[in-house]
This record gives sequence, structure tokens and C-alpha cells, in this order.
Amino acid sequence: MDFLMSGLAACGACLFTNPLEVVKTRMQLQGELRAPGTYQRHYRNVFHAFITIGKVDGPAALQKGLAPALLYQFLMNGIRLGTYGLAEAGGYLHTAEGALSRPRSAAAGALAGVMGAYLGSPIYMVKTHLQAQAASEIAVGHQYKHQGMFQALSEIGQKHGLVGLWRGALGGLPRVIIGSSTQLCTFSSTKDLITQWEIFPPQSWKVALVAAMVSGIAVVLAMTPFDVVSTRLYNQPTDAQGKNEVPMYSATSRSVSASLLGTKDVGVVKGQTGHQLFEVTQDPGRNILLGTQS
Repeated sequence: MDFLMSGLAACGACLFTNPLEVVKTRMQLQGELRAPGTYQRHYRNVFHAFITIGKVDGPAALQKGLAPALLYQFLMNGIRLGTYGLAEAGGYLHTAEGALSRPRSAAAGALAGVMGAYLGSPIYMVKTHLQAQAASEIAVGHQYKHQGMFQALSEIGQKHGLVGLWRGALGGLPRVIIGSSTQLCTFSSTKDLITQWEIFPPQSWKVALVAAMVSGIAVVLAMTPFDVVSTRLYNQPTDAQGKNEVPMYSATSRSVSASLLGTKDVGVVKGQTGHQLFEVTQDPGRNILLGTQS
């Protein structure tokens, strides 16, 4: 039941945050490996991106990739929050004195995140492709021509097999390890502090809400560089054999260096404002349930 409820909570939040994810994805792909001033900036900031996408692609474009986004949130967070919640309820995250162990909490969060993210990697890749698709005048990054989630998964699977479906999965794991361990550890620590300080009544939903918002900010600060790298890895063009058509990134470490060198240290924090809004908006929805389970 924990897995089901965690997944459904994440899906509920995703309905409202998917437009932010579309904006974030496009801002992260904008100016890929090009120095500032050498490319046209279609999206100047989060708010300008919303207006531009709505005007050129239409308001419906702000919900591009919604189907894979919902499925990914259900799979990833159902496994991640469900597993972490079970570990917390079983007492594995606390010391013999009953205090929260931050190393155990971070390790459990990272492990739970890796499990969920790796299984859902094909869905996340297709989501990235769909959200990047745009009219030619505001297109950024490689443009896939998918017609929908199932068509994309079927086409990639037929052309490139399982290896093609899980392309970019390993490069995306640092993003999840950093993000999940930071989020869940910060969430649990903040919740314990608020409870100790008795700011809100015991078992109040406000405790989980505040803890979720704090953890969302922490996640953005820690995860954004890895999120940029992950988005670009997933969106790379491929040849007929499923190999990178233009080997811009061959490994996560190289892609981080390429982002730093290619964009003069700006590339790794692209879309941070959109990411902040995304995490701070979505985290309360999926974490309140986790907070009320412990």
C-alpha cells in the first residue's frame, strides 16, 4: 500500500508541475555546448519561456510529455518513497538511542532513488524527447519526431533493443543519487527538528509541508548540475545503430566537463529557477504522505 499511495501522490503533484518540467528541459538544452552570446536565446527566463511556448507551440504544449511524466513519477516515487518509508518505519534509519542517523538516511534515500530511477529510465528518456519537441522557430537541442509515449518506446525498442531503451540510464544515476539522498535526508531531518521545537501540533500535516519545501530547495541546489547533464545525455541524437551520432558526451564525468567548458560554467546550472519551482511545488505533494506515514 505504501508503494501505491506514494506513486499516486507523486502523480497528483505531477499534473501541476509538468509545465515547469517542460520549461526546465528546454532551458537546459538551450545553448548546448556553446558559449553565451554565440546562440539565440529563445527562453530568457522561466516566465518568458512560459509565454513563448504558449504563444508559439500553443498552451497545450506546456503539458507535453504528461503521460510518460505521470508513469515515471508513479514508478520512480512509488518505489523510492515506498522503500524509504518502509525503512524508516522499520527503524533502520535511527540509532540505538532513537535519533535519526543522517548517513543511514542519505544511503537509504540514494539506494531507493537508484532502484526507482533505473527501472523508469526508458520512460524518463521518452519524456525528455517529447518535452523538447517544439516548433522550429523556438526549438532547442535535438528534435525527435515521436508521436506519443507508446510509439516512441516501440520504435526505440525495435530499432535499438533494450540497450537503446536504457540509453543514458547510467549517466542519469548521479542525478538521482544526489537528489534522492539530499531530499529524503533533509526531509527527515527537518521534520524531526520541527517536531522537537514543537512549532506545530503533533502529527500536523504542516510539519511535512514545511519539511518538504525545505528539502525541495536543498535538492535543487545539489542536483541541478547533474540534472542538466542527464537531460542532455537522454536527448542526444543517435545513428542507425543506436550510437551517439555526435559523441558530445561519452560518460558522466566527461559530460560535466563539457558542460563547464562549453558554456563557461553556465551550462551546469541552466534551468535552475525552473527546477526550483518544480521541486518546491512538487515535493510537498509527494512528501506529505511520507511524513504522515512515520
